[in-house]
Amino acid sequence: MIRLSVSRSGPLSGEIHVPGDKSISHRALLLGAIADGRSKITGFLPCNDCLATLTCVRALGIEVEKHDKTSLVVHGKGRHGLLPPKAALDCMRSGTTMRLLIGILVGQPFDSVLTGDPQLLCRPMARVIEPLVQMRAEIETTDGHAPLTVYGRDLRGITYEMPVASAQVKSAILLAGLYADSPTTVRQPAPTRDHTERMFSAMGAEIVTKEYSVTISSSGISPLSISIPGDFSSAAFPLVAATIVHGSKITLRGVGINPTRIGLLDVLSAMGAHVTAERFRNVGNEPVADLRVQSAHLHGVEIHGDTVVRMIDEFPILAVAAAQAEGTTIVRDAAELRVKETDRIATVAEELTKLGAHIEPCPDGFAVQGPTPLHGAAVSSHGDHRLAMALAVAGLVADGTTQIDDIGCVDDSFPGFIGLMRTIGGQYD
Repeated sequence: MIRLSVSRSGPLSGEIHVPGDKSISHRALLLGAIADGRSKITGFLPCNDCLATLTCVRALGIEVEKHDKTSLVVHGKGRHGLLPPKAALDCMRSGTTMRLLIGILVGQPFDSVLTGDPQLLCRPMARVIEPLVQMRAEIETTDGHAPLTVYGRDLRGITYEMPVASAQVKSAILLAGLYADSPTTVRQPAPTRDHTERMFSAMGAEIVTKEYSVTISSSGISPLSISIPGDFSSAAFPLVAATIVHGSKITLRGVGINPTRIGLLDVLSAMGAHVTAERFRNVGNEPVADLRVQSAHLHGVEIHGDTVVRMIDEFPILAVAAAQAEGTTIVRDAAELRVKETDRIATVAEELTKLGAHIEPCPDGFAVQGPTPLHGAAVSSHGDHRLAMALAVAGLVADGTTQIDDIGCVDDSFPGFIGLMRTIGGQYD
């Protein structure tokens, strides 16, 4: 088990590039595999989760050339060109890999098994399976969890009203819609990440989006040529670090600012953060900008409703910011956090409390009272990459030394995180 020591830091400064977007990297691989021809991907994120998708794609008979760690060529074989895997497909700890891959496998002319690490086997799969079963898919679960056995079937198009907003569920249905006998429509209760729709559109799929509704028809898709922008969810950690470490001023270059992903920016702005976006441009059919950040005095806010969906991965680092903000920050409507890599409501509250934060969990969120002087302590990531990085940022404003166990899990989404934070002045040993 890898342990990290963190010490209080002086002002952070410099310019950095965060690695490619994880959500887009997954989708580029999967859609490239079923496209009609060679897809070129640059800016691919070589984290553990995306490498799990790469391994699964290759196990399905797709050749993927790696020109370097972040440049790939995927030799797509079309919707019906995948081959039966010789063994169970190992999704490791990646829920995105498993949930999106199900959407492709249900329409294949062969059966397959999806499994993963114990952490992934604890995550619920019923809500992605239910709409696929309505499409005539046949999926055998293990008490609602993986391992999953997927029996390839002829699918029918449906209109599905999502009870809970989820980009992964939506994407799985849309992928299955490529194999259905009639158009498939997904209606969302709130906007979710639209990377799948953007990529489908760029690849010539028959897809129509109207407000919270998306319809896709069975069709082939053209190869992809994409440069993947920086991951906003990864940028969130140095962004918050520069906000709460007094005297800091940094620039993050080439960060994706897809409106469905940047709820944290809106929340930090409401809290009084100083973040400026500039050099707006389009990269890989996604909006991108450079973000300039400097330290600021924050105040508490209330977060609920649609904003929660737009920042679902950023709540561990938001809790760190809230611990340094004046007043109370309240999070509601975030029960989804209970079924992430860990129960993030419980683990965030447990670990930040060890550092001296005043945080109270509730069934669908938490409340943080600040500002609170933090003190170094022994804490654990619980194997959750986003909690590990949030604790690594919290340690920069804590007196004494913070010891974080199992820091290696950060490679699930942000390989090189510690090294990048050191380049702007983070004190890590």
